[in-house]
Amino acid sequence: MMRTLNLKNTLTAMALLLTFTAFLQACKKDKSNRNSASNAKEFTALFGPQVQRIQINASTTNTFTLQGGTKVTIPAGAFKKDGNTVTGTVMISAREFLKRSSVIFGGTNTNHISGAPLMSDGFIYLSASVNGNQVDKALSSNISIAIPAKRSGVTQIWEGIEQVGNANQMAWQAPVRNPNGGGGIKLETGEVQGFYNFDMGNLGWINCDVFYAYTNPKTTTRVGLVNNPGSFATFMGLTGETFVFFCAKGSNVVAQLYNTDGPNAVKSYDNMMPIGVQGKYVSFSIKDGKYYYAELETTITADQQVTLTLTETNEATIQQVINSLDNY
Repeated sequence: MMRTLNLKNTLTAMALLLTFTAFLQACKKDKSNRNSASNAKEFTALFGPQVQRIQINASTTNTFTLQGGTKVTIPAGAFKKDGNTVTGTVMISAREFLKRSSVIFGGTNTNHISGAPLMSDGFIYLSASVNGNQVDKALSSNISIAIPAKRSGVTQIWEGIEQVGNANQMAWQAPVRNPNGGGGIKLETGEVQGFYNFDMGNLGWINCDVFYAYTNPKTTTRVGLVNNPGSFATFMGLTGETFVFFCAKGSNVVAQLYNTDGPNAVKSYDNMMPIGVQGKYVSFSIKDGKYYYAELETTITADQQVTLTLTETNEATIQQVINSLDNY
């Protein structure tokens, strides 16, 4: 009788173990298929370039290399807080946007303030804080930056802004001159030993770019969206759900189209898109945990109007298609 009870208990325990194992497998499968970001803001925060933090002593000269290979040298006494020189411990926060995928994942772009597309040689974001409080953006002396170069030739230095007109959108402009007179800013630099080397007098968004297809005749392009589940996204997806980009073939161009042209349409800036350039219009949207995607490969023609039909997909597919644009 005792053997029978032990056998029964053993079989019951095995059955419970198998049931629990099956439950874990089901949970694991469900987790792998679930979209981890429920909206565009969460998506850019999760998959965009992550913040790298470096602690330095502001009283001495510091040189460090970021994960993507960007080198930064900060001279002693470069930081000010409310106009006063900062000494002691400072926390540097940095992000690198060195590939097309990182630009798109981050909800950023390569738009010049005029609306003309730029070809990026890589950009970064730098900030500094003392005890959690941001130091002044303007530096008392220039910092030196070396961004890994993927091509030879001259590039140009730009400063990013996060407000274009009344819209919370990103664009690039000539660097604002440092009011502290911190040694000036080199506006152009050549590729030297595999890096673009330059100085910057301000913290914030810092970019190496050149105008793309500058000599081509220009036009205005329009993109209409079918099955758009939400509104058009702003900078880094802080509001809205739907991004629209033009990615030029063979060049690191991520031109974002965000000027509305009707309830479900956007357009480029007037007469700013280069005619004759081949590339892809890409759109993706994230709303209420659901993902949508559309793309169209084409050559820009005069007064071009295209239609993209967004179809529901999943997070893994969106990641895959965005990563594939690095080699496009």
